[in-house]
Amino acid sequence: MRKILIIEDEENLSRFIELELQYEGFSVGTAYDGRSGLEKALNEEWDMILLDLMLPSLNGIEVCRRIRQTKHTPIIMLTARTSVLDRVSGLDSGADDYITKPLAIEELLARMRALFRRMDQQTEKIADSLLNHKNIEVNTESQTVKRDGEIIALTKREYELLTVLLRNMNRVMTRDLLLDLVWGYDSAVETNIVDVYVRYLRNKLDMPGQESIIQTVRGTGYVIRKTEG
Repeated sequence: MRKILIIEDEENLSRFIELELQYEGFSVGTAYDGRSGLEKALNEEWDMILLDLMLPSLNGIEVCRRIRQTKHTPIIMLTARTSVLDRVSGLDSGADDYITKPLAIEELLARMRALFRRMDQQTEKIADSLLNHKNIEVNTESQTVKRDGEIIALTKREYELLTVLLRNMNRVMTRDLLLDLVWGYDSAVETNIVDVYVRYLRNKLDMPGQESIIQTVRGTGYVIRKTEG
């Protein structure tokens, strides 16, 4: 069940939105001024925040700005103001979308669904770009490799060899196949270059006294095996 925080000083409107969202299956929290809303936004975990622009004690722009200093919770700004400057100010402060009052609940729900879809897609993209094994993390977007959170400098070939092995977890990769995938099928290098680069990776990634990240399958090639449990 997704949790929604409504920060809106018009209690009748807040209650109307709350009931509609509960009917749609959301869990809803409310706040009626900027300071209490900011406190709830920062001290609890929410899947989305519906934030009024004009609030007592602390306006919506400032609330949004302070939330964005520490959190990436999706925010839809609710505003009775229709000027471009007001909308731009809301978006520049960190809001993901805005909707003008008087609002139609169908439009609000549609905007919420669209924003959830974007956030879910971003989450999936981030997950797809991360390759993890034991204490090793590879980010294929930034092409960085970390061991225990510390960046390990790899050459282009070392990086490509590691990512191929990680993407084929538990699959034994022959030297010929690794040579084709990393160096190219028409490469003039010998298959023993694979052994050389595996040794380079082990020297950079393995911890003293622990089993190697990359395991040798005698007479065949190499494999990274997923740890059970």
